[in-house]
Amino acid sequence: MQQMVESAPFIRRLLQPTIEDALADTPVVCLLGARQAGKSTLAGMFSERRVYITLDDQNLLQAATFDPVGFVRQLPDKVTIDEVQRVPGLLLAIKRRVDRDRRPGMFLLTGSANLLQLPTLADSLAGRMECLYLQPFAEAEKEDVPGLFLSHFLQGELVEPLQTRDGEGRAVLPERITSGGYAEPNRRSQSRARQWHRQYIRSLMERDARDIARIKDTDDVARLLELLAHRTAELLNASSLANDLDVDRQTVARHLSVLERLFLIRVLPAWHRNSAKRLIKAPKVHVCDSGVAATLADLHPDDWNAKRARFGHLLESFVVQQLVAQAGWTDPDLRFWHYRDKDQVEVDCVITRGRKVWGIEVKASATVSASDGRGLRRLAEQAGRDFQGGVVFYDGESVVPLGISGFLAVPLKKLWAS
Repeated sequence: MQQMVESAPFIRRLLQPTIEDALADTPVVCLLGARQAGKSTLAGMFSERRVYITLDDQNLLQAATFDPVGFVRQLPDKVTIDEVQRVPGLLLAIKRRVDRDRRPGMFLLTGSANLLQLPTLADSLAGRMECLYLQPFAEAEKEDVPGLFLSHFLQGELVEPLQTRDGEGRAVLPERITSGGYAEPNRRSQSRARQWHRQYIRSLMERDARDIARIKDTDDVARLLELLAHRTAELLNASSLANDLDVDRQTVARHLSVLERLFLIRVLPAWHRNSAKRLIKAPKVHVCDSGVAATLADLHPDDWNAKRARFGHLLESFVVQQLVAQAGWTDPDLRFWHYRDKDQVEVDCVITRGRKVWGIEVKASATVSASDGRGLRRLAEQAGRDFQGGVVFYDGESVVPLGISGFLAVPLKKLWAS
């Protein structure tokens, strides 16, 4: 596993070509993602012939807040505005300017809160702005490889052998999971990385949660995130969470929305066809970064065997995060779901593009059998002709057919194979 040492050069972000394409034909491009995911650094790669402005600068923040229209009017033709969510009024001012001049690439914005969950702001730039999502470093990016697993899977090319790097034993997997994708903790020792995760969450609660949701006491939001870290990759039960936190259900719903907007959790809706009445329609919730989740749930690499059930859930969230990251540079139109029916048959991750359906199961074991494809078979029955293929990830070494055409067992390391 490649370490991000302090002196290491800039690690190539695989979303960069997608941003370049968007700037070539769209007036406003907005790069969204969690704080410390690398948005500012990546946006800086486009700084040639662009003015760079960060709203973390108090003087610029005050000027933009006081007079958004005047602030935007004085900007040059091509500008990057970092942390735009701090002044929502800027988006309306940008709309006015773009309505007068629709040249592509004028504005590159970054935001640490999901602006698309603010309907008024999202609608104001409809047809003028393209939003792209930068995830923390995917394992493929850490290894400086193209990250082509998802592309190969969607195209049905996994039958061809994909070479993995020699010398990586199974013991490395728990370390990958507990490290997560943020750059800074990957430069540190385990104990120091966990301290960084705690400080990171504390900073988000004290600053961003207050800013975007006007929540005065953010302790309940932090407690909810910690509880979700223990329940990552489980069905979302707001009533149970409310009981455990001793708050009402509406408070839980409000705080879940805050965590989503800060890119700390991901809620996967249940996949179903209208005719499938026996399906469970509750969503599943994942803590996005497995390193943060491991710290909050007090899971260490050495716990891999002793706490295998809990690590299994964390592994599932880890895999979902890798797939979502790869979707950013493979096909941003992909949608992610989960599947579960009333017989307790489930598929960890369902991917759709239009009516086409793919399924992915995640196993922590080093062996796999045809029975591990039970959920995929049920999903295939429900999807009918739209089903395109299924994969069971496992901690093994070889791509193995599961006895049914289109069903394969695939080593987890294929997610970051060259």
